[in-house]
Amino acid sequence: MKKTLIALLVIMVSVCGTAMGQKPVKLGHINSSDLMQIMPGREEAQNTLQKEVDELQTTLKNMQNELEQRYNDYMGKKDQMSDLIRQTKERELQDMGQRIQEFQENAQKKLQDREQEVLKPIIDRARKAIEDVAKENNYTYIFDTSVGALLYQQDSEDILPLVKKKLGL
Repeated sequence: MKKTLIALLVIMVSVCGTAMGQKPVKLGHINSSDLMQIMPGREEAQNTLQKEVDELQTTLKNMQNELEQRYNDYMGKKDQMSDLIRQTKERELQDMGQRIQEFQENAQKKLQDREQEVLKPIIDRARKAIEDVAKENNYTYIFDTSVGALLYQQDSEDILPLVKKKLGL
C-alpha cells in the first residue's frame, strides 16, 4: 500500500510538473543488486566476512561438541551420582547450553554489524556514482528495480551502463 502511494505521488508530481511548464521529469532505474555484484572490493569484503563466519562456526561447533561430550558423560554416570552431584552436573549442562545460545545470538549480531561495516564503503561508492550520474544526466528520479518497487518503466532509462562507466568498470 505504501509503495503504491509513493508511486502515485511520483506520477502526480511528474504530471503536475510538466503541465505547469516546469522542467520535464526524467526517470531512470538501476538494479542495485547487479551493480553490487560487479563493484570493486565486494569479493574481498565477502571473503573477509566468510573467514569471520568460519571462525565463529568453528568455535560454535567446538562448544556444541564439548556440551555433547559432557552430556554423554553425564548420562553414562548419572545412576552412580548422588543427588547433589547430579543436580550440579545438570545445572552445568544447562548453563553451558545457555552460553552456547548467547554465543549464537552475539555472533549473529556481530556478523550483521561487521557486514555493514565492511560493505559500507562499497555501498557509499555505488550510491555516489548513482547520484553523480543522475545529476550529470538531469534525472529527476532513479528507481531501484532490485527491491521490486518499480511497477512500470516505459519512460525510464537503465542507468547501470552509465554508473559502470562512472566507476570505471
